[in-house]
Amino acid sequence: MSILNSDNILEALRKVNDPDLKRDLVTLNMIKDIKINENDVHIVIELTTPACPLKDKIKEDCIEAIKSHIPAIGKIFIEMTANVRSNTDERKSKILPGVKNTIAVASGKGGVGKSTVAVNISVALSKLGAKVGLIDADIYGPSIPLMLGIKEKPKVFQDIQTSKILPLENFGIKVISIGFLIEDDAPIIWRGPMASGAIKQFMSDVHWDELDYLIFDLPPGTGDIQLTLVQTIPLTGAIVVTTPQDVSLIDVKKAIRMFQRVNVPILGIVENMSYFIAPDTKKKYDIFGSGGGKKLADDLSLPLLGAIPINANIRIGGDDGKPIIFGEPESDEASKIFEISKNLAAQISINTLSKKTPQIDISLGEN
Repeated sequence: MSILNSDNILEALRKVNDPDLKRDLVTLNMIKDIKINENDVHIVIELTTPACPLKDKIKEDCIEAIKSHIPAIGKIFIEMTANVRSNTDERKSKILPGVKNTIAVASGKGGVGKSTVAVNISVALSKLGAKVGLIDADIYGPSIPLMLGIKEKPKVFQDIQTSKILPLENFGIKVISIGFLIEDDAPIIWRGPMASGAIKQFMSDVHWDELDYLIFDLPPGTGDIQLTLVQTIPLTGAIVVTTPQDVSLIDVKKAIRMFQRVNVPILGIVENMSYFIAPDTKKKYDIFGSGGGKKLADDLSLPLLGAIPINANIRIGGDDGKPIIFGEPESDEASKIFEISKNLAAQISINTLSKKTPQIDISLGEN
């Protein structure tokens, strides 16, 4: 029988693995404090993200492991904290010094609900405890101001050394968009270099402060803005939004291949408008087909982060500036988005702890 002391508690916790990272909590340096009071013990465990999808399982596994190793133990108190690990890189540190991870939300084509996904994932991660920023990188069709109900204009932060734009905030996230700087009905008639320049300014000339995740809502396709982003900073990774039908999957594959060619990890696929549940009969209708996202993920050996059904309330939330993840957090649709956000956070942690950030091939397009 093992006696109750810190060494034996650590020995017990060496048998508990993080299910995503496939290593034990002690090796991962997640055990931050152990306090013993007679037969009771208080343990602080620091996860790699507050959005950990398996937080409860890790806690239960810890309690079971300690009880098995030290049968005479009294009460076990597990306190779960989180510290998002940074995907460090010298170029990112210069441009976005306080930002730990940068994630692109992309699609091969328009009309798949990419911005809706980007907004709701951002708000979900914030509600789960992370510090989140969102860049509306769709310069020609900025929809984020409407979807987040923001009508103010950005202000300027100034100190002795620098002058930067302050991002606007709503629903717990920091946001910047060209839509904040122009009139609602004003078209953006810019050539590619001007749009690319705006994206660079959204990174370097905005006071983002400390963020766990900075999410980029990219325009459809694989054009100038996408290339500017991947050549300016090393992205932690990208998620790709699709609908189930083949016409969407064809273009999504192009977006995936673009990111793979410039060594940006694909963190997963989100299938939007996956199915429709009739509110009166509760019958399920596969309006755009079924299984396309899963098949694509399986074919390319990528994670399927989750599927979001069609629901009028998602559209209404976007039009009214109140995302469903905030307006109806107990709905089935919000539950799906929370699940996707947790799976995304897990993939980021896996990627950060298992790989070095690759270098970007800036010769893209020169064949």
